[in-house]
Amino acid sequence: MGDDQVINHFPNHVELTRKDLMVKNIKRYRKELEKDGSQLAEKDETGRFVHLDFIPLTFMLPADYNLFVEEFRKNPNTTWIMKPCGKARGIGIFLVNKLSQLKKWSRDGKGNSFVAPTAKETYVISKYIDNPLLIGGKKFDLRLYVLVTSFRPLKCYMYKLGFCRFCTVKYNASVNELDNMFVHLTNVSIQKQGEDYNAVHGGKWTVENLRLFLEGTRGKEVSDKLFDEINWLTVHSLKAVAGVISNDRHCFECYGYDIIIDDNLKPWLIEVNASPSLTSTTSSDRIMKYKLISDVINIVIPPGELPDVRWCKVPAKEHYGNFYLLYDEDLAQADLLNQEIKVRAGAGNAMVRGARDLRKPSQATWK
Repeated sequence: MGDDQVINHFPNHVELTRKDLMVKNIKRYRKELEKDGSQLAEKDETGRFVHLDFIPLTFMLPADYNLFVEEFRKNPNTTWIMKPCGKARGIGIFLVNKLSQLKKWSRDGKGNSFVAPTAKETYVISKYIDNPLLIGGKKFDLRLYVLVTSFRPLKCYMYKLGFCRFCTVKYNASVNELDNMFVHLTNVSIQKQGEDYNAVHGGKWTVENLRLFLEGTRGKEVSDKLFDEINWLTVHSLKAVAGVISNDRHCFECYGYDIIIDDNLKPWLIEVNASPSLTSTTSSDRIMKYKLISDVINIVIPPGELPDVRWCKVPAKEHYGNFYLLYDEDLAQADLLNQEIKVRAGAGNAMVRGARDLRKPSQATWK
């Protein structure tokens, strides 16, 4: 490609956007940090990560079938959600709460192994978040847009105009409702098939409305903490794949992050979409997505100039539009260097920040 050509995908973006590879890379990232003795990999007394526990317990099938069975038998009353790795829009997803359901669905139902109905298909099976935060009795998830202009060094931006996608039917954790996808799956492609779907608002709420609702019902402090943790998990999911993504300078990517919030206001990363839908279901949806495309272009291409991949990829703040800088690795390292200089100079009682302090926003970067 020429210097004046840019493309909206990284060559091997599947390392983040394919469900099994995303989980594999995040697990590897946590192990590497643990091996290095990083404070980020700190665990509590139950063995769970304190700072990096943002994906549900997940196994790959057929590879991890025996491990999954072992875990299932420890907690036999747990519900699990099964997803084909290579599909989107809620296709092929179902819930199980008995091993017999999985064996019946498998091609090799009689034995102790697992064979997917389509031989080449890989599946992920994750512990279902069965205590989702409900609004009006309905389950919802967040669709957030994250723009990455470089993985090495990591430069990423969060879009302010994300939205919530609501189910059309009130949530019911009953085992009798496991097959009712209008209760459990928030995908618009599924919900718009339901008789209760409202085409005017499309079952969507803006993130701004969600924040106002949470501040009014739970308080500003816990609401701020929730969105801080969403930023935290986004940055670390990107860091988990930064070393394996082919960082071509012609490439950028606008990812669609799907996040579920449980009733303890803990966010969980469900999946990352490489090609989030840019079709609109409502007039406000169309306006938002028009702004999204425009703002992406203004950050990726130097405004008022021809595309040039040699530029520094750091636009002026007035060109961010509705994006805000989520993380810039260059600025973060400069921040850290400045702090070390202050420490060495004996500036007061200054201390190098630990994992918790990394959550505080600095002037240069969110982290």
